[in-house]
Amino acid sequence: MLPPRRVRRVAGPLLVGALVVAVVLLPVLAVVAVLASVFLPGRLRALRLLCFGLVYLGLEVAGLVAAAVLWVASGFGRRVRTPAFRQAHYTVLRLLLDALMRAAQRLFALRLVTDGESWSPLDDGVPGSTNAMVVLSRHAGPGDSFLLVHTLMNRDHLRQPRIVLKDVLQLDPLIDVYLNRLPNHFVSSDPAVGYTSEEAIADLARDLGEEDALLIFPEGANFTPRRKVRALQRLRDRGLVSAVRRAEAMRHLLPPRPGGVVAALQSAPHADVVLVAHTGLEHLSTVRDLWRSLPMDKTLHLRWWFIPAAEVPRDEAQLTDWLYHWWETIDAWITTTSAAAQPARGVRRAGVPRSPDVAGATGSEPS
Repeated sequence: MLPPRRVRRVAGPLLVGALVVAVVLLPVLAVVAVLASVFLPGRLRALRLLCFGLVYLGLEVAGLVAAAVLWVASGFGRRVRTPAFRQAHYTVLRLLLDALMRAAQRLFALRLVTDGESWSPLDDGVPGSTNAMVVLSRHAGPGDSFLLVHTLMNRDHLRQPRIVLKDVLQLDPLIDVYLNRLPNHFVSSDPAVGYTSEEAIADLARDLGEEDALLIFPEGANFTPRRKVRALQRLRDRGLVSAVRRAEAMRHLLPPRPGGVVAALQSAPHADVVLVAHTGLEHLSTVRDLWRSLPMDKTLHLRWWFIPAAEVPRDEAQLTDWLYHWWETIDAWITTTSAAAQPARGVRRAGVPRSPDVAGATGSEPS
């Protein structure tokens, strides 16, 4: 059970104390990390993780200090939800994410490549690019999620994302403070508590503006073989034979759950839809995963498909079929991208040839 907000706020001072201790002990920690790296695979693995952990901790503390300043400046919270202070919170989050991604790229020699056509609805100067957006993305762990949110918020795009998240993520003090002040929604794992995911998504979608992007993960969780079996069984229990057949053919994705997508598009019929595929960090879901499979000298791939609002089906049955078509397209793109990366493991490449089997970013529905 999630602790109450007053209890969670204690984590802020604890993080400050942890940062002070880490800085004081930094010479000792660095020596231990270098020695530990001798016995670990990869180049200076423990030292790189130590550096990244310190950067993350420092950014958490800096973000909490900035949140405290904004809270005081807003009249001790009275105006904290006004447009001006909402924009200020998004700006701080954008700067923090930018610093975090830059640190990760430098420490782990990561490289981001946008595959396929360079055009996307997020590029400046593209007609229709300032419309509200519903972004549908594969669920591939916190690393890829940070990458996606950073891309939406960076200097080129400046979108203000709205997200429905699991309430347990509020255990992170920075997420707890900022995302509760901004238009996001935390859903409890207990269905008897508060909104359902569909209700929360509909609520966030109703007033989407031209700078907003509602981010939805239709799979609901990261892919694992066990979750895939459970998802297929749920479809069988509902008698959805065609959906089972199509889901079984997907190698990398869980079958999409259309409920949240339907709720969003019915509440925001004016919004364009952007589908996102990304690959490279999906195997990192826990601290243990990060320790065992530290990503180094790796190319991360991102792919966008843009569908104007007028081309998105509105009937629930047609929308479900449309969503499965796109999920099959994303699964094919992941397969092609992963296969192309295998021969060049450890080699930094400029890009990956576009697969003719994957629909282009033209807004057309895959056949």
